Amino acid sequence: MKAVPVDPATVPVNSDKIVNLPNALTALRLLAVPVLIWLLATDTESARLWATIVFILAAITDLMDGAIARRRGQITSFGKLADPIADKALIGTALIGLSLLDDLAWWITIVILARELGVTALRMWVIRHGVIAASRGGKGKTLTQVVAISMYLYQPAGVGWWSPMAEGVMTVAVILTLITGFSYVGQALALRRVSKD
Repeated sequence: MKAVPVDPATVPVNSDKIVNLPNALTALRLLAVPVLIWLLATDTESARLWATIVFILAAITDLMDGAIARRRGQITSFGKLADPIADKALIGTALIGLSLLDDLAWWITIVILARELGVTALRMWVIRHGVIAASRGGKGKTLTQVVAISMYLYQPAGVGWWSPMAEGVMTVAVILTLITGFSYVGQALALRRVSKD
């Protein structure tokens, strides 16, 4: 039997103690956002390399904090609220920064951000009827986005295949973004229908 992905929103709060390792990792991800803005605004080769490193390390904390919180029983109200905010702030900052630098088409940034905000709104819309659980497709979408953004943040000189590869990975990320977005819309409508019945 296949394991069902655990959505942090569905996990009960174990503690309201804010100071713990998972919350510290979430806070670090939030603190990475202004650093990323500054590095992208500097826009030198070394700054772009550091921006990539900061982005990847911050994205890794996203993989770690939820797992640690569940394993240690350290799920808090703060973590459940701050974690998705930190995720969207990190991805959004990177995408907007790349578009401002003319490295990424604005329509890609708009599509991804609209989907992320739209799914958040959907979850709030159906919260009285049930929870839209995170899917494997959603996890794959996030991983693909992180890889694509990392490849756009730092493009090594003299590597001819890098840009086409980055564009290919970003294309996959956009497709997964749209597919999972429509899937969540379907789940939301189904929850509303079931609750009315």
